[in-house]
Amino acid sequence: MANIIFSSRETISHWNLFESKKNNMNKTFYIKTVIVALSLVISSNVLSQETAEENESKPVRDPFNTNQLIDLQTVVQPSKKAIELIIHHRFGTFENGLSDLFGIYAPSNIRLGVNYGLTNKLMVGLGTEKNNKLQDIHWKWNIMHQTRSGSIPFGVSYYGDIALDARNGDFFGENYQFTNRFSYFHQLIIARKFNPRITLQVAPGYVHFNTVESDREHDIIALSAGGRFKIINNISILAEYDHSIPLKSFEDTSLEPKSNLAFALEIGTSTHAFQITLAQYNNIINQRNFGYNLNDLSNGDWSLGFNITVRLN
Repeated sequence: MANIIFSSRETISHWNLFESKKNNMNKTFYIKTVIVALSLVISSNVLSQETAEENESKPVRDPFNTNQLIDLQTVVQPSKKAIELIIHHRFGTFENGLSDLFGIYAPSNIRLGVNYGLTNKLMVGLGTEKNNKLQDIHWKWNIMHQTRSGSIPFGVSYYGDIALDARNGDFFGENYQFTNRFSYFHQLIIARKFNPRITLQVAPGYVHFNTVESDREHDIIALSAGGRFKIINNISILAEYDHSIPLKSFEDTSLEPKSNLAFALEIGTSTHAFQITLAQYNNIINQRNFGYNLNDLSNGDWSLGFNITVRLN
């Protein structure tokens, strides 16, 4: 009987020891579970904060729909290895009214171009224009992006263009040299997206012609401003103003280049953008627009046109 009692006590002792160890193990498990859970929560918060900071440092989305405002460039350009096909078309002015259907049946000017993204910050392109047989090579370098956080409040790009006049050599006179055919355009574009609907930009520039007619000037300061107002989804109203300041006065003031006021309705998708334009400029190439435009806003010299951009990513 004594042996039975002793065995029972020993069994109870072992059971209590087992329960004690079990409770200790449960406590350890709970502590480890809590530590792991807290670690996951902290890691998640840190990761979320890092992700939010990373997103805030990214460029703002779509300050403009394409790299073309109306006649101006914008700070937008194709991404790396992306291709853009561009069509510019400018009809005649309204001056003849219904006789040529407000310029639609008048002689028009056309440019066909292609752009390619060498990197996400550098674009190159080329094009050909009808009226003056201008063959141009251009480039755009994004110096800095406007960020979503506002740490960089605006975007800045540099745009350059070299155009070759492919008209007959007789056009350039007796002292013709091949370099007479070239003209140049440089522009600094500064843009800010103020909210999801409104983006504005200013763009000072410089024009140089290697040779001009005796009554023209070689060098011109170009001043431009414009903006975009998004109406709904991918439909926007565009506006632009361009002004020329020759570095020397024209002897014949009637030949001084006139300013341009332009408006456009833009319809865009992820792969296309279509703009219906109303403006004074119809030379398409910036050098010619700033140096030779004689369509006068005060005389009502408006002309219709359109720009088409097709993206091939």
